[in-house]
Amino acid sequence: MTNDTKAERCPMELALELISKKWVILILRDMFFGKKRFNEFKEGKPNLSNKVLSNCLKEMEENNLISRYSDEYNKNIEYSLTDKGQKLNKVIYELAMFTLTTDLGDNFYDDERKIELKNIFKSILIKE
Repeated sequence: MTNDTKAERCPMELALELISKKWVILILRDMFFGKKRFNEFKEGKPNLSNKVLSNCLKEMEENNLISRYSDEYNKNIEYSLTDKGQKLNKVIYELAMFTLTTDLGDNFYDDERKIELKNIFKSILIKE
């Protein structure tokens, strides 16, 4: 896809450049669910090193998905979603729904847990 002034890139390609790196989607999910500090992002992710997390957060900030704030009293650093990052709520929701609705053999969740998870993700990610 090209035009006279510059080569155009597929919007999907550009979106995937922002979110396809390992850990980005999980960090975004954590932020939607209220986590905002460095060590909170590591919870439940034993393979996520401090260096990799630091690099990932830096890149997400450079891509304007998150903002970094420092508490002037305790020097605590907190991260929050930018407007751009907030717009990924439906993407994360749909990824979760894809897994829950295609787990037909109940390989990961039983029906009761699927309903529970659908409601949790909907209440957090889908704002009426």
